[in-house]
Amino acid sequence: MLFHAQSFVLVFLPATLALYYALACRVHAREWALIAASIVFYAWWDVRFLPLLLTHIVVTWLIARAYGASGRKGLLWLGVALNFASLAFFKYTTFLLENLGTLAGLSFPKADIILPIGISFFTFQCVSYLIDLARQDAPQYPLRRLILFVVLFPHLIAGPIVRHNEIIPRFDKDPLREGLAERLAKGITLFVAGLLLKVLIADKLAPHVDRIYASAASGTPGLWDAWLGILGFSLQIYFDFSAYSEMAIGLALMFGLHFPMNFAMPYRATSLRDFWRRWHMSLSRFLRDYLYLPLGGSRFGFGRFVFATLVTMGLCGLWHGAGWTFILWGLIHGAGLVVCRAWDQAKLPMPAPLGWLLTILFVTAAFMIFRAPDMGVVANMTAGALGLGGMGNRWTTGAAILVAIAAVLALLKRPNPETVERFLRPHPAFAAATALAAVYVMVEVGRGAPSSFIYFQF
Repeated sequence: MLFHAQSFVLVFLPATLALYYALACRVHAREWALIAASIVFYAWWDVRFLPLLLTHIVVTWLIARAYGASGRKGLLWLGVALNFASLAFFKYTTFLLENLGTLAGLSFPKADIILPIGISFFTFQCVSYLIDLARQDAPQYPLRRLILFVVLFPHLIAGPIVRHNEIIPRFDKDPLREGLAERLAKGITLFVAGLLLKVLIADKLAPHVDRIYASAASGTPGLWDAWLGILGFSLQIYFDFSAYSEMAIGLALMFGLHFPMNFAMPYRATSLRDFWRRWHMSLSRFLRDYLYLPLGGSRFGFGRFVFATLVTMGLCGLWHGAGWTFILWGLIHGAGLVVCRAWDQAKLPMPAPLGWLLTILFVTAAFMIFRAPDMGVVANMTAGALGLGGMGNRWTTGAAILVAIAAVLALLKRPNPETVERFLRPHPAFAAATALAAVYVMVEVGRGAPSSFIYFQF
């Protein structure tokens, strides 16, 4: 069930809100109602993976309880290992067998393993809780609360990666407390803003981008095609994922909950370090706190910084997908972050406009590797971007205009969760415009099957 599907917007969401607020005065009842709705939401995709999701949570909770009774931290690290072992089996078995077969000159049987939707995200939720227990930064939660923390449907499939301390204490807040109407209005506004970005920008870019990358599988695209494909995907993934994040934040707000921001206009960044402070911010914080800093970060000299950065970003790439293109994407970003730090330490000048241009070129070129299905497409797209395939002209004028409009929107200051929370004030005209936009998008979605979000595959 997609956030922008008519079944979600017109049936699931109103019914869940009505049930939740009908039980608002009974804490346990409203939480179980939200758990039940979230389980239905997840099972809608593929009920076969529901036991896996619940097993992750129950095993995590049992290990946390065993640690509370015994004080043995080894149990917590066992829980972390079990969570990651499950993720590795479903996500990386095929990749590992293919590469082992290549190295050994053998042909292993194909492991036909279906990737459970959202496994990367709910694994991180469970792991972060266990690690925080080991650090004595988390309390023991009842099973009900831990289940709700992990399965809460706005963030279950593709984030933001919300930590237990950012959301579980908020479950105690009365949904009917002062400001209910304002929270609902702001939540709906954010949700509709995300709908517009997803349906009218990201989904419109998708077929043009797909066509260029499909052509690159069999030959070198022209210069014009290659660059519009590279820029087009960079904008598509931004608007697709930022739209999901805004819709998730808006949905949480409708239930009286608050999720952290996940994007802060990343394409206005003037350095690669600045970009990662603005892009997928919840993942950046997770990797910093649970991987980069434990590896030493920048506390033990430049050499340790290089090691920690390359390992962190390499694993970041692997987390995104089981393929060498994802690993290469992560390592390239790691190398870029090393160069940025070396430049800063040398106190070399970098005018903001030049820094922005270099950052945009770097990020968009790296996203080309991220999007390519294999290294052959990477080679062809790179050759095309260098003009080795001629000029080319597969894109229509309308597609080029769409890329230009998306680029302008990506750079303009636009409403985000923070500005909506702080500055949006109720007004009848704005409410009417929001309602009309929602109706228009629902009609647009109804013309065909809604497109899935890009990050659902991770």
